[in-house]
Amino acid sequence: MKVIVVGGGPAGMMSAIASRQMGDDVEILEKMDSCGRKLLITGKGRCNITSSLPIDEFVKNIPGNGKFLYSSFQNYTNEDIINFLKEQNVEVKEERGNRIFPCSDKSSDVLNAFLSKLKKLNVKIHTNAEVEEIKVDESNKVIGVKLKNGDFIKADKIILATGGKSYPATGSTGTGYEMAKKLGHTVTHIRASLVPLTASEKIEIDNLYYRTSLQLCKDLQGLSLKNVAIQIKDISINKVIYEDFGEMLFTHFGVSGPIILSASAHLLRYKNIENLLKEGKVILQIDLKPALSEEKLDARILRDFEKFKNREIKHSLDERLPQKLILPIINLSNIDREKKVNVITKEERKSLIKVLKCMQITIQGFRSIEEAIITAGGVSIKEINPKTMESKIVQGLYFAGEIIDVDAYTGGFNLQIAYSTGYTAGIS
Repeated sequence: MKVIVVGGGPAGMMSAIASRQMGDDVEILEKMDSCGRKLLITGKGRCNITSSLPIDEFVKNIPGNGKFLYSSFQNYTNEDIINFLKEQNVEVKEERGNRIFPCSDKSSDVLNAFLSKLKKLNVKIHTNAEVEEIKVDESNKVIGVKLKNGDFIKADKIILATGGKSYPATGSTGTGYEMAKKLGHTVTHIRASLVPLTASEKIEIDNLYYRTSLQLCKDLQGLSLKNVAIQIKDISINKVIYEDFGEMLFTHFGVSGPIILSASAHLLRYKNIENLLKEGKVILQIDLKPALSEEKLDARILRDFEKFKNREIKHSLDERLPQKLILPIINLSNIDREKKVNVITKEERKSLIKVLKCMQITIQGFRSIEEAIITAGGVSIKEINPKTMESKIVQGLYFAGEIIDVDAYTGGFNLQIAYSTGYTAGIS
């Protein structure tokens, strides 16, 4: 069987490998000048390969149509990708949050493992080969692809693995959606997911020093916090939309980092979210000391104050906080930074503890899809057979990876979706 794989990302490469191992004649058509461009930048260039969680727990980490993936995950598991990489001499390690990385911390090693296997299997890879259209016959069965340069390549089976719309510089420009639409497929609403959040620029009058959440984030730009707990709340009904624990980052526009990116995947699905954001009703609450109750934190602050009683308060919190965070926390507590510790009132100390346990930032919105790690939305799962990844509309057309309307939190789950759906499309 002649198989054309459109797209040379992890889903496309995995589907090509699986298909070739089934004895098919396989060619990859990649529009960029090399395969795996997006794979190289995942995990900040380290590549969070997958998660060590039991494979049946992956669905819980996939807010976007996770149940659709049951069959694919059984066909190709996290253990399978780890064993595949080991066969290509890529050893892996586990880090916090069940994240699996290459021991080398180089995403290029993961990409090279795929490319090495493709070479061994004699899979033809055509780069700078942009597909313009998928051709079908009168019975709605695929017959081949037309390239942008006018060439036509025959095929008995086509696997569409063109990715989403995030990081368009890597080749994910949404062209696959248009090809699917032309063939009669429904493409659901495309949105940014796993994307940084922007802080509100609206005036907030409850603090003497910080009038806007954006101003606070700009002062803290570049500061990374580890082991903090967050809650994102809809304050119109005092409901927690999302909560997590881990690492986050302040930026010139708001907040980012692993727990914020996962929060965005949940937030974008929350009812009436656009209006709530416009109204300033979405609040990020950060517990800077989640391991301590307010009482225990108060006791430690009192101990520090006793130790540094003759200092100004701005020089008394070095053992509790990163240097960059000290003045903003004092300011948020509405305490004069020049004030000596020995004259701090009980009310001021309580205010300080309240900020440490519940630092608040009003969220204004999401950064653009160009900055998103993945895309939410895509080819409707109602039109794809979950056991084979074949189109229910066009015979011989299969889908793999981010082009499908499935998306997960951070932690290696999205790449596992790519391998599992790619493998399933390849063997079917």
